[in-house]
Amino acid sequence: MSFAPMPSVSVLMPVRDAQGSVMEAVASIQAQSLHDWELVLVDDGSQDATPALLEDACKKDPRLHRIRIPASGIVQALNTGLAACRAPLIARMDADDLMHPQRLALQLRHLQENPDVGLASCRVRYQGNGAGYADHVHWINTLMSPQSMSLRRFVEAPVAHPSVMFRKSLVKLHGGWRQGAFPEDYELWLRWLEAGIRFAKLPEVLLTWNDPPGRLSRTDPRYSTEAFYELKNRHLARWLQSQVGGHRGLWLWGSGRITRRRFDALEDLGLRFTGFIDVNPAKRGRRINGRTVRLPDELPGMDESFIVAGVGARGARENIHTHLTERGWVEGRDFLLAA
Repeated sequence: MSFAPMPSVSVLMPVRDAQGSVMEAVASIQAQSLHDWELVLVDDGSQDATPALLEDACKKDPRLHRIRIPASGIVQALNTGLAACRAPLIARMDADDLMHPQRLALQLRHLQENPDVGLASCRVRYQGNGAGYADHVHWINTLMSPQSMSLRRFVEAPVAHPSVMFRKSLVKLHGGWRQGAFPEDYELWLRWLEAGIRFAKLPEVLLTWNDPPGRLSRTDPRYSTEAFYELKNRHLARWLQSQVGGHRGLWLWGSGRITRRRFDALEDLGLRFTGFIDVNPAKRGRRINGRTVRLPDELPGMDESFIVAGVGARGARENIHTHLTERGWVEGRDFLLAA
């Protein structure tokens, strides 16, 4: 690295075999209204024209810095790049996404004006053909308050990884990306939110999140549904043990085999469900694994019960939330969405 003055923001971008998109991503950073940044590009063993493209780009713009490592995976690439970042604020970016011109300036200003916020994200625009990813982006864009992102973290990752800017000091306090059989970004958000880090989300759409067919989250087993639930349940179990008093019975909304199997790990971690809630009238009064099934019109007593809503069908979470809140149940105090 040079001895140039420290920039306000370090943009961290891991790259592998991205010759078709990386220069457009770099150009979107160069087009930022904020000019006081550096871009740390970690070439993770690319075998295409990416190394030559990055080398040429770095010669033309001294704010660009390239690090080339043997193919090691995204976690190693991120942590290698993070160690080279000089700024106190880190903005994540991927080689197939696009920054909108005001992103760095608005996120920087938000973190400067709100010292209690550790991470600032933004709304994102989805560009792709996957209905599931489009639904996920729509859901992310509805979580706008620190409280909603914290409470809904047991549903899915509440922010898009390449949309965030965070204080580098958080890594020293709470650790950075970790290797494991889990999605590295979701694990980081769960760990930081458990530590009490306050997340914010700007209302502007400041990133175009592209969804190419070869995207890592489509091909790597660390991003499978099973990996998400295994990771989620470990953190959810700790949250329930710390937040739900021992005098309250734990109920799972959703008695189907898939829902029960996904949350069996909670019982392996020392929790036990008192019963199930299900919308199927045929299940009223049935016993599954020795526990009673109730319908939504016969909820257990609020004072002695806590409900984990584990149903993941489209629209079901919203219906459960409405049903419970209309009856006085408070999210985070009396129930939690975790599908």
